[in-house]
Amino acid sequence: MYLSTTETVPSEEVVEILGIAKGNTVRAKNVGRDITQAIRNITGGELKSYSSLLSDAREEALSRLEEDAQSVGADAVVNVRFETSEIAQGAAEILAYGTAVRLE
Repeated sequence: MYLSTTETVPSEEVVEILGIAKGNTVRAKNVGRDITQAIRNITGGELKSYSSLLSDAREEALSRLEEDAQSVGADAVVNVRFETSEIAQGAAEILAYGTAVRLE
């Protein structure tokens, strides 16, 4: 399965557009992380625990995007994008979406 942020897949021809493919996950912070990250926020530097949390969430959203595309017979997803939104205090949704296509 090809995943591309561009409109095409190099050296491949899109022969059919199958629709929007999407995958999402909702992740929440936890108390243990909040305490250590609050201290880091005061002293400065990367909030590595939160970076890791969001990185894992992006990977899960991409995996679900790929599953959704495969369910409609896609060979690739083009124009892949991410959206993030806070849905509750301390919880965020990561959404990956793009156009599912069949290649020649």
